[in-house]
Amino acid sequence: MAASTATAPTDRIDVFWDSGMLNHNSGNGVFDTGMDPGFLDVLEKHPENSDRVKNMVSILKRGPISPYISWLPGRPALLSELLSFHSSEYINELVEADRDGGKMLCSGTFLNPGSWDASLLAAGTTLSAMKHVLDGHGKIAYALVRPPGHHAQPTRADGYCFLNNAGLAVQFALNSGCAKVAVIDIDVHYGNGTAEGFYRSDEVLTTSLHMNHGSWGPSHPQNGSVDELGEAEGFGYNLNIPLPNGTGDRGYRHAMTELVVPAIQKFEPEMMVLVIGQDSSAFDPNGRQCLTMEGYQEIGRIVRSLADRHCSGRLLIVQEGGYHVTYSAYCLHATLEGVLNLPTSLLSDPIAYYPEDEALAVEVIKSIKKFQKDNVPFLKGGA
Repeated sequence: MAASTATAPTDRIDVFWDSGMLNHNSGNGVFDTGMDPGFLDVLEKHPENSDRVKNMVSILKRGPISPYISWLPGRPALLSELLSFHSSEYINELVEADRDGGKMLCSGTFLNPGSWDASLLAAGTTLSAMKHVLDGHGKIAYALVRPPGHHAQPTRADGYCFLNNAGLAVQFALNSGCAKVAVIDIDVHYGNGTAEGFYRSDEVLTTSLHMNHGSWGPSHPQNGSVDELGEAEGFGYNLNIPLPNGTGDRGYRHAMTELVVPAIQKFEPEMMVLVIGQDSSAFDPNGRQCLTMEGYQEIGRIVRSLADRHCSGRLLIVQEGGYHVTYSAYCLHATLEGVLNLPTSLLSDPIAYYPEDEALAVEVIKSIKKFQKDNVPFLKGGA
């Protein structure tokens, strides 16, 4: 099929970024524990470190995709803006922790000197990116932010996240007049914080494709299972897609086409938010899935098509996880190539070679599809 004017080379992605977000330092230790056992000569950086994002910035500035990228500044969020998603008690807890010199808020999640300012920058930068799109200054914006946010719930931190950047942006879109917003989260971990924030709302469709990790403690009580569908008016508008460990490009493509695309088509959103984490890649230390650059590119293409069809092309992309310091940057590049709908890849994959057996993923997706059709009111009666 010939390329349409919507996917012409004049397309660009407006990237919102502020280097102040590099000042969040989660320390060193055994993986994300901050622990020094005393018998290791080399302690590793916390997986959510600034190096991963430095490479994301540099690949967009100096990689082959750079002609398609425009750079815009970020800003810190006001405390009042945070209250659209988070409770005042929780925000006060974070402010006090920062004032007292830092605090471990939950396992692996360290608010250290500089972390709070970086968190405010991440939230404000994401809000600026959403406003940019809603005001008509660009169709596609990418909030390149850290610390990540999608595990942060209205009243608690979780999983390296303090403020829910995507959730704040979604609420801003609703407050700005959008009747319906769809969220597609492809980070390898369940986007529990975003889901929790809109769990009783029928104005937001939250869809999360994640490995089947379940709850990991008091900060993350949600399981990410298919039966966590929402409550009250929001029942049926939280769609979890827990994929078996080892799901790769073909499995993710199948999940997108069989589950995500039909749900978005039925929901008919006015604004699309793609929450990305490159920790779903085959080489990430913090995930057990097998996406490669090809899979990320295809997901980007599918989401762009949905945004064009339902949202007049309006799409906000929000950065979350992705902890392989080099391959995460490559997978980001591939995702944005897909979003731009480029006819050929600009960058070859330097390491992907694993074969994929998608048979188990296909069976799991089939069972999820049946469950959703039997239990989700707005999906009943579909083909």
